[in-house]
Amino acid sequence: MSGDYESTLMPYACHSRHSRGRVHDEEESTHRNPYQRDRDRIIHSTAFRRLEYKTQVFVNHEGDHYRTRLTHSIEVAQIARSICRAMRLQEDLAEAVALAHDLGHTPFGHSGQDALDLAMQSYGGFEHNRQSLRIVETLEHKYAAFPGLNLSYETREGIVKHHSTFDTPKNCDMAHYHLHEQASLEAQIGNLADEIAYNNHDIDDGYRAGMLAVSELLKLELFHRHYSEVDARFGDSPERLKVNETVRSMINHLITDVITETKRRIEAYGIQSFADVRQARKPLVAFSKPVRQMNGELKRYLYKHMYRHYRVARMASKAERVIRDIFRIYMDNPAMLPTAQQHELQKRAGDAGQIEPARQARMIADYIAGMTDRYALEEYERLFNVSAKP
Repeated sequence: MSGDYESTLMPYACHSRHSRGRVHDEEESTHRNPYQRDRDRIIHSTAFRRLEYKTQVFVNHEGDHYRTRLTHSIEVAQIARSICRAMRLQEDLAEAVALAHDLGHTPFGHSGQDALDLAMQSYGGFEHNRQSLRIVETLEHKYAAFPGLNLSYETREGIVKHHSTFDTPKNCDMAHYHLHEQASLEAQIGNLADEIAYNNHDIDDGYRAGMLAVSELLKLELFHRHYSEVDARFGDSPERLKVNETVRSMINHLITDVITETKRRIEAYGIQSFADVRQARKPLVAFSKPVRQMNGELKRYLYKHMYRHYRVARMASKAERVIRDIFRIYMDNPAMLPTAQQHELQKRAGDAGQIEPARQARMIADYIAGMTDRYALEEYERLFNVSAKP
């Protein structure tokens, strides 16, 4: 079945025959290719389910209409699949990478990550791409035969090499992931799909929250171009619907541009095989220069007017305090950890009986990173409110 599907793919796509395999040998499925199997394991993981209650921009309790890490991941996967299908690439791999790229995110979005990274500075730091890899390689406990999800190399590589405006891996010294090589086109598409989803859907959420006004957004070339076309067609419609149509039109424009520019680069660089993709001197998946400039203008606007909005800044400050204080009290007094985490500390201590500070800190970081927004707030209450139940 997978052979029939893969026979339709371009020669530079990441065919399953190119896979460098899994850490633990398994008999492959007779009706799913390896990347479909990866996708299914990710969807059924505990970490994936928790994304439903983890912040994108707005904290979970601020409303049910705003995007979460889960809905964002699904939207990234949809965009990535659309691009791959149009280019006859391995869309199952792109989907798996897209669904896994935020598994390691902390509660409270990037504010939570920054706070946990600061708390972990003396112990190796914290970065959510690396945490996503820890989850799929070690921390998930779903199978009796091995730790983690035992995903294929290419899906794990896509996690390691994922980067976008807000996701820039650091301290990545994992040489066995061949960091000098380009990732597959499918993983590169996941990077830009993340950016397309992030920017355009934050316009939608920001407008819904009353932080962004159409009169101001019209100063941006990308928004102005598409809103003007929508207004010409649906001038009598409510502004809310015209914003929806504009976001849809912008996403379609960006997807089309990525496809066109990537095909141009593939031809210009003489890419004829998957090996050529690996050895390319720079990423092949990209926006054209004019669209990159318009998209950059949009990103700068969102950073200034939404991500730095006082409502977001206030919640970010609270989130940083929650993460910092929870980490500190666990480090100072591990007896305050729940029973399961105390057992994990004992296991990591081994026969020595006393755990090294760095190992203790990493276990605590694993625990905090796995919390949802709601659980972290509840835990903060239990730890610091004298009238709260322990």
